[in-house]
Amino acid sequence: MSLMASPSAQATTTVAGIGGPFSGQASSLVLRIKELEEQHLAFRNSLVCAFNQLLDLKDISTGVHSTRLAEWALRVARKQNIPEECLYQVEVAALLHDVGKIGVPDAILKKTSALTPEERAIINRHPEYSWAILRLFPGLEEASLYALHHHESVDGSGYPAGLRGSDIPLASRIISVIDAYDAMVSNRCYRKGLPHAEAIRRLLASSGTQFDPEIVHTFIPIAEQEAAEVFAAAGTSATAAL
Repeated sequence: MSLMASPSAQATTTVAGIGGPFSGQASSLVLRIKELEEQHLAFRNSLVCAFNQLLDLKDISTGVHSTRLAEWALRVARKQNIPEECLYQVEVAALLHDVGKIGVPDAILKKTSALTPEERAIINRHPEYSWAILRLFPGLEEASLYALHHHESVDGSGYPAGLRGSDIPLASRIISVIDAYDAMVSNRCYRKGLPHAEAIRRLLASSGTQFDPEIVHTFIPIAEQEAAEVFAAAGTSATAAL
């Protein structure tokens, strides 16, 4: 937000120093542009929050899970030295990576038994649905791509595009790891959550095939040291979710 406001502030100073009959009109115009920018950002943020609420209405565990992912993602992204000005896109992608599940029938999403191949194919479309929704938000094109590729695997066996290694956006690789961990330790309608140690063991076992090894090793200390903070920031507790 501050980065976007600074050009307008600079322009106001410049215009004010010019003088002349049009300086007052130009200064008012710059202030109006700044005001419209702030209104646009506030509206976009409200829409993002609204879609997260839709996830809660669709499936409360999905909505709360996404809120925790936004917290995990920011912590890992900073450890990966992603610039601060890029973190908003990462946060939105983590928060709304599963928004495409709105397009998956409840009978599949909440099924307590094993999915059929046909049902699995339907649920595997949700990253594409997420992309189709997010790309319509002006300014969220990057976030839409991160959401699109959050189920890719570093060995190329993931979906929807079968990307490999560094061809997968870094933010998508981050979301992939934290998404898997949070899903594993959380209770679901079809299974109980796994203990933390077992979830970590599975992340390490799939490191280099499904998951980016560097992201896994960056995330593990955060999961062990900051889990309570993340659950609290998301308005949940580990005991309630696990």
